[in-house]
Amino acid sequence: MHRHVDAVDAVLLSHLHHDHADLPSLRRLGDVPVVTEPSNVAWLDKHRLGVGDGASDDWHSIAPGVEVLLVRADHEARPMPHRPNGATGMLVRGGGVVVWFAGDTSLHPDMHLLPQLAGAPIDLALLPVGGWGPRLSPGHMGPQEAAEAAVRSGARHVLPIHYGTLHPSGWPTSRLAWTTDPGHRFADDLRAVSDAVAHVPAVGGAVTIRAPR
Repeated sequence: MHRHVDAVDAVLLSHLHHDHADLPSLRRLGDVPVVTEPSNVAWLDKHRLGVGDGASDDWHSIAPGVEVLLVRADHEARPMPHRPNGATGMLVRGGGVVVWFAGDTSLHPDMHLLPQLAGAPIDLALLPVGGWGPRLSPGHMGPQEAAEAAVRSGARHVLPIHYGTLHPSGWPTSRLAWTTDPGHRFADDLRAVSDAVAHVPAVGGAVTIRAPR
C-alpha cells in the first residue's frame, strides 16, 4: 500500500544501507534536499536523487526557521562494497523545539553532549530499538540500549523507530513477534530508568507531541 506523502522540505538520510536508502522510495519524494553524511553525496548525485547536501560541522538550514546539525552515529558494521558507508545522526531545531534523530547507531559516550550541541534540551528523540533479524547485530541498539541513550541525552519524549516494518524475505509470518515486540519492550525499559515519555504508535499511526512552553 502506498501512502500519500505531503510536501517534503528535506530528506534526512542517516546512511545508505538498503533498508534506509531505497532508490524507488527516494525518487518518489521528488527533487528535495537530501541531507546526509558528506561521503554519501556523490552517490546521491550519481543517482540524481534530489539535491545532495553533506552538511558537516555546522547548522544547516533545510526550511525557514529549521536547521539540522550532523552528529555522531556509530554504525560501521556490515560495510557495503557498492555504496559509500558514511553514517550520521542529526539534531533538528526549529520553533523552540529540538529533535534528535539518532540514525542507526550503537551506544557511544558523546550522547550526553547532545543538549550542549543543540543549545537546549532534547525535546524528542527518535531512537532505533531493533535490527534486521531476531538477533541484534553490531551497530544497532535494542530496547535496553535505547533506554540508556535516552538517559544519556536527557530526552523528554522518545519515539522508538527501526522495528515492526521489515523482515527477511521468506520469514514465516507466524514467527514475526520479534519485529513488533521491541517498541513495547522499550516503553517498559524506559519507564524503569527515566521520566521521559515513550510514544509507541501502531505501524502507520501518528502521535502528537506538544512543544514545551
